Amino acid sequence: MRIKRALTVNEIRSYKPVELGFEGEWKEAIGTPELTGTWIVWGGSANGKTRFALQLAKYLTQFGRVAYNSLEEGLSKSMKDAILEVGIQGRFVLLDKEPIDKLEERLAKPNSPKIIIIDSLQYTGLSYTQYRQLRDKFRGKLFIFISHAEGREPRGNVGKSVKYDAFVKIYVEGYKAFPQSRYGGGREFVIWEKGAADYWDYK
Repeated sequence: MRIKRALTVNEIRSYKPVELGFEGEWKEAIGTPELTGTWIVWGGSANGKTRFALQLAKYLTQFGRVAYNSLEEGLSKSMKDAILEVGIQGRFVLLDKEPIDKLEERLAKPNSPKIIIIDSLQYTGLSYTQYRQLRDKFRGKLFIFISHAEGREPRGNVGKSVKYDAFVKIYVEGYKAFPQSRYGGGREFVIWEKGAADYWDYK
């Protein structure tokens, strides 16, 4: 492999990232992110991961086309109901259990979605090396992986490795999202008021 040319300070200074102009509660949670790299969202079952991911997808359609690859559930009644409940419209497509090799073919086409949500990381079957190859192949896109959890960490070695690599890490519990972001933010995000109140008041 040929060594890449090193960048000068002036070249670094002139780099202009494609930033997403987050506002309000989303900016308070995540800051001002850029359109590249990886985010990861994880948590236990029935804690609000899918609802949060769809709320995030709805917000991100302001900034570009969003593809939600539902590898686990695919098109189903519950997925349809969740999408309609969140009120997603416009620049959003649902991919019905699309294998990663087919997803790569899709993303290589002109005008393909810039933001890809994959649910879930465990269902991709990717090794950490394969994950990095996917990320590096499409550096002008943003990948958001939904992950199962083991305790308060993403499940499995790949999940933990992706967490360390991710620019934005979001743990979901009791219908609240707890973000850690390289772009600022850091304020917890309430996914569902009643569910969060019931869960955290009980705890």
